[in-house]
Amino acid sequence: MTYIAGFVAAVPAANKEAYRQLAEETVAIFQEFGAKRLMEVWGDEVPDGKVTDFRRAVKAKPDEVIVYSWHEYPTREAAQEANRKMIADPRMEEIAKNMPFDGTRMLYGGFDEILDTGRGGKPGYVDGALAPVPVDRFEDYRTLARQQVEVFKENGATRIFETWGDFLPDGQVTDFKDAVQAKDGETVIFSVVEWPSKEVRDAAWPKIFEDPRMHSADQPQDEARRIYGGFVPLLDA
Repeated sequence: MTYIAGFVAAVPAANKEAYRQLAEETVAIFQEFGAKRLMEVWGDEVPDGKVTDFRRAVKAKPDEVIVYSWHEYPTREAAQEANRKMIADPRMEEIAKNMPFDGTRMLYGGFDEILDTGRGGKPGYVDGALAPVPVDRFEDYRTLARQQVEVFKENGATRIFETWGDFLPDGQVTDFKDAVQAKDGETVIFSVVEWPSKEVRDAAWPKIFEDPRMHSADQPQDEARRIYGGFVPLLDA
């Protein structure tokens, strides 16, 4: 099983290189803390939504781009221990002083793995999504996810993972629950689909939408409040 520390941030487009450099400089620190993989993906196709969307989730300004990122840990305990080390490490305090984006608007949370098809090489493109799901419909969501994952694999996806909100702290400005307008009794799912290229992804989505396995008369999640986007890998370590 894998435990995910997930993040969403708004980064000024002009700071893309500074953000990439900061991510690269911190890889060794997070690996020292126990992270097995670190992924940063840069917003490419991040549409506006009628109810919710990524830009509203982090109160993005016109000149800012959405970054979707995650750290993979072998267990929840390993992620918790890493978080304790980060708080106590003076290097992290120094990094916080020089972040090329507004950290107060960053979404952060911990997520339990529901399913993971396993890595299929470095992706050329990534789809990321968040959605609210009632906590008492965990099994319904997992069953649907297992059914739908086959559709993505058949259409060229190299890895799919679905995770269930476990640690979703309230934020002073933004947080994962507000991002999808989660109600009492709901949690947030953090989803990733990795593709070998944007071309494969673009060709796949029309087929995916038409596949009857993707549609259920009793969806456990509220699709009206789902937020999603397409992203280009910036760091994969």
